[in-house]
Amino acid sequence: METEQPQPVPDDADVTRAHSLAREIFSGVANKWALLVINVLGTRTLRFTELRGEVEGISHKMLTQTLRGLERDGVVHRTVYATVPPRVDYRLTEAGAALRDTVNGMCAWTRRYLDEIDTARRRFDSDDHGTGR
Repeated sequence: METEQPQPVPDDADVTRAHSLAREIFSGVANKWALLVINVLGTRTLRFTELRGEVEGISHKMLTQTLRGLERDGVVHRTVYATVPPRVDYRLTEAGAALRDTVNGMCAWTRRYLDEIDTARRRFDSDDHGTGR
């Protein structure tokens, strides 16, 4: 009979670092532009102009910043082709695809509880919460 080896317990510094990194990554991907880019890419590979055309309202500058952040965090893979003019393609990495599944789960939750959320918000707002009264 094989005995299980005890798993090493992470020290406090590792846990603190992991929490700090998680907060940093969440702040980068938990904004409307990043979520929209992740959703639009889905299982496709798109060029910058294609992405910009599908993410309604995003500026050139904001799409550039969003893609750089997602690439830095390993969510998006960028491929540059040595052509004239240069061609650049974007696709989700494995981590990005897993994150998209999570985002889709959150969207499904929202759709499922939309009526309850609307009711709760109306009730809260009608009770003058947050107005100091």
